[in-house]
Amino acid sequence: MRVWSDSFENTRPIPAEFAMGQPDGFAPNRNPHLAWDGVPDGTASFALLCIDPDAPTVPETVGREDVQIPVEQPRAYFIHWAMADIAPDIRTIAAGSCSDGVTARGKQHPQGPAGARQGLNDYTGWFAGDAQMGGDYSGYDGPYPPFNDLRVHRYFFRLFALDVATLDLPKRFTAHDVERAMQGHVLAEAAVHGTYTLNAGHA
Repeated sequence: MRVWSDSFENTRPIPAEFAMGQPDGFAPNRNPHLAWDGVPDGTASFALLCIDPDAPTVPETVGREDVQIPVEQPRAYFIHWAMADIAPDIRTIAAGSCSDGVTARGKQHPQGPAGARQGLNDYTGWFAGDAQMGGDYSGYDGPYPPFNDLRVHRYFFRLFALDVATLDLPKRFTAHDVERAMQGHVLAEAAVHGTYTLNAGHA
């Protein structure tokens, strides 16, 4: 199985159109195009995760003019998209079909392929306690790495072909719930990734 995007080249920069942040603030926040083929026999559904493995782990260094976040700072996962129960006949997700714009307090009913379920992304935790932005962020919300981070962030779109039509997930689920529910049901996995940075030194 393989997955690709017409919105960005594998391993190359993701355009700001598909990010949540750009140098002057919020970006268009459209989901990128994704397509796949080579699906194994017996596929009953797909799951899709978008993961940034380069998120800083020292919150007090984020977004400060007087500090650069060093490349060697330990990193953690930041989830940008978790979707399950994608129908087995789906082969493409059109650009902008699941997210188009930034929704304060999060998208409550994000668009997506018919029957698919979309979970929480990690902006839910990032904006927690923010009077203007706090809420449950579901579906896709794109890159918005710290402008003072010296590391170029990577964004992996991971597609899983599963042998079950529906995953056993709570109503308010996360990528971790998807990973746990998929165990023993993955027939194939494919990934494509792009990069994004707001650090002027990389421009």
